[in-house]
Amino acid sequence: MLFHSRINVIKDYKVVLKKAMEAKEAKMNAEFEALSIGFRMAGIQTYKLGDWKLQSGQSIPDAPIADNEWLIGEEHVLNPKKYFIIVTALFGNGQSTSPSNSDIKPFPRITFYDNVKAQHKLVTEHLGIKHAKAVLGWSMGAGQTYQWATMYPDFMDICVPFCGSAKTSLHNQVFLEGVKSALLAARKNLSAGSCQDGILSQDEKYRTWTAEEKEVGLKAFGRGYAGWGFSQAFYRKKLYESVLGFKSLEDFMMNFWEAWALSKDPENLLVMLYTWQAGDCSQQEPYNGDFSAAMQAIKAKTLVLPCKTDLYFPPEDSEIEVANMKEGVGRMEAFPSIWGHWAGGPGDSQEDVKWLDEKLREIDL
Repeated sequence: MLFHSRINVIKDYKVVLKKAMEAKEAKMNAEFEALSIGFRMAGIQTYKLGDWKLQSGQSIPDAPIADNEWLIGEEHVLNPKKYFIIVTALFGNGQSTSPSNSDIKPFPRITFYDNVKAQHKLVTEHLGIKHAKAVLGWSMGAGQTYQWATMYPDFMDICVPFCGSAKTSLHNQVFLEGVKSALLAARKNLSAGSCQDGILSQDEKYRTWTAEEKEVGLKAFGRGYAGWGFSQAFYRKKLYESVLGFKSLEDFMMNFWEAWALSKDPENLLVMLYTWQAGDCSQQEPYNGDFSAAMQAIKAKTLVLPCKTDLYFPPEDSEIEVANMKEGVGRMEAFPSIWGHWAGGPGDSQEDVKWLDEKLREIDL
């Protein structure tokens, strides 16, 4: 079995969780073909969780979680002819239960714990999968990978978190405060701090965003993110022109970053920003904040792949994670790339895609 998770920030800012089951008997093969084709043909499907209780004590009424497929191909290690692959979306991404597709206002705080608990229910109860070959994830998907490895350490054989972390660092939280504050400023609201909501103006109650607030806030969010997603060397070498095909820096800012941000819902982004800032797989029983104990609990063979030029998930943080694992469990190797965080992303750097594929083969996928 293979269970795969990944996040795609560049195109749709969603966390996607891929699951795959290798069929060994004729009956299982037939079921695999029907399911994989069905998901491809139908696009997004939903599985209703019922009233879903959250780690905070709040709940999401009648919560559905969504499935979708992303970045899978016969030319890659994640080959749909070899594995049964399903993708599930993060709460708040616009496909699973989110502010944009529900009447839940204000929306509750969602953690990685809440997402992975829901995904485990989908996988084990709805799909009937009891064990997986691997859990993989990019960015926030890496955070979910660590959450899986510490919540359900016997569920998988292999873990590959790339360009992400088991615990969101203070520096990472500061980066997110910048883009969050830029978004909130369009409504003349201030941030109350990391892992906190925006501060409403005096006598202001919850209300929807005006069209102008959305445009101003989302454009500011995109431009704020632009300085973090790629490395200094990426900009120095003008890869946005030579590889991505933009005419100038301003063309890139407007037609890549602003265009991406304008396709989002601001309330969805705020939900996922909280999930990201609050990321810490040790904040659960039985670890209760003991990060070393959480890392020691990981049993799956773990390959941690940061990028050497990632500005908010640096290799130094990955080294700390591996150092806290039991001897022989974890190994770290960095993407030798100047694409920064996007080295692990949705395929714009073909050299990095090939490098990642090779590392997945080396760990026996």
